[in-house]
Amino acid sequence: AFGRAPANAPAWLQWMPRYSASDVQSLDLAFRQRVESVQSVDRMIEELERELIKTGELRNTYFVFSSDNGLHLGEHRMLAGKTTAFDTDIKVPVIVAGPGVPAGSTVSAMASSIDLAPTFLQIAGARPTDRPDGVSLLSLLHGARRPPNWQSAILVEHHGPAFTPSDPDQQPSRSGNPPSYEAVRTADFLYVEYATGDREYYDLRHDPQEMNNIESKLTAARLMSLHQMLTALEACHGASACQAAAAASA
Repeated sequence: AFGRAPANAPAWLQWMPRYSASDVQSLDLAFRQRVESVQSVDRMIEELERELIKTGELRNTYFVFSSDNGLHLGEHRMLAGKTTAFDTDIKVPVIVAGPGVPAGSTVSAMASSIDLAPTFLQIAGARPTDRPDGVSLLSLLHGARRPPNWQSAILVEHHGPAFTPSDPDQQPSRSGNPPSYEAVRTADFLYVEYATGDREYYDLRHDPQEMNNIESKLTAARLMSLHQMLTALEACHGASACQAAAAASA
């Protein structure tokens, strides 16, 4: 998707120009700096591991590496940015090492950032003071099979566009500064509803790079079904209700 405009893009993305040589140099620099940042985190974790070995606490400690957002670096003709519903921006690493976590294993179950707090609380043996919408991932990290009613959809929300310099999501228009949206991401599709009325639908089975918005080809019944999925995910409160809404959204 580098430097390529998606077909039938929403209005906020349609006008993006082709990259100049300086644009590509800027994106290359940002990529190298991100690699350097991860290398510094790797060295920090190594130092922490050494200290935990000294104190005898390594076998009693979980390391969790994740992020609050991804970053696009040249995809869909945008300069470096983070506020879209594309996979580059919403997919983040969740890498865990610790007691009971099988080395080298991969968990394919869908999860969200709201699942981290319940996971940490369970690790600590603590109870939440309120009803979290997320669920603990600890059993999956320990190698348990995914429950049959596990969430199959993730809610993605963004409030924008951001023009205030103090807003952490403020970024130049060429970096992507979309209006407010709600989105549903499953293993098979991404569906986005913008406050402006624009909509996007990407069939991830046939279009994993999210280059062809086929929302206009969907039937009215399918669009209503997608809207109802999104509404259910937005309106749920508490882990049980949100799991039920997410499990029904495939």
